[in-house]
Amino acid sequence: MPGHVILSHGSDTGPDATKVSMLAQVAEAMGWSTERPDYRQDDALGHAGSVAPRIARLHERIAASSTPPVLVGSSMGAFVSGLASLEQPVAGLFLLATPSLIPDSDFAFDLREDVPTLLIHGWQDEVCPLDEIYEFARRRYLPLLVLDDDHRLSGHVDELGRQFGFFLEQLAKRA
Repeated sequence: MPGHVILSHGSDTGPDATKVSMLAQVAEAMGWSTERPDYRQDDALGHAGSVAPRIARLHERIAASSTPPVLVGSSMGAFVSGLASLEQPVAGLFLLATPSLIPDSDFAFDLREDVPTLLIHGWQDEVCPLDEIYEFARRRYLPLLVLDDDHRLSGHVDELGRQFGFFLEQLAKRA
C-alpha cells in the first residue's frame, strides 16, 4: 500500500526544483501522496545556519504524517533528511548528492541504520566529494549508486526516476 513522501530540495533551489518535482511525479503516479516543504526562508540563513531550522521544519512535516513517510532529499535536503530519521520514524531514505558535513555547522551527516536507504551520487560531484559519502556508505553497508555526473545529477534525471520508482516498489512490498 502506498504511503507518503516528503521531498526536500537543496540549497539555492526551491520546492519546484527539477529533481524533486520529477520524483514527486513518479511517486504520485504510483499512488503515493507527496509534499515538498519550502526551505528557502531557512536557506537565507546560510548553509550552516539553515541546518537546524530545516530539521525542525522536516520534523513538523513528519509528525503531521499519518504513517512514517519516505524522505527524499537532494544535497542539503538529503543531509537534513538523514538527520531527521534519527529522531522520528521514517519508512525509507532516498538521498541524492549527500554532503557528509556542512562547513561551520555542528552537524555531521548520519541516518537511522534500520531504515531502507539508497544513496545516489555523481562521480564528478564538485560540491560534495564522493570519497566522503562512499566511506560513510562502506562503513554502514549501504547501497550507493554512483553515476557519471556532477553535483546536480542533471544528466541522469530519467535514471533517478527509474531508481526511485523501484525503491518505492520495494518499500510497498515490505509493508
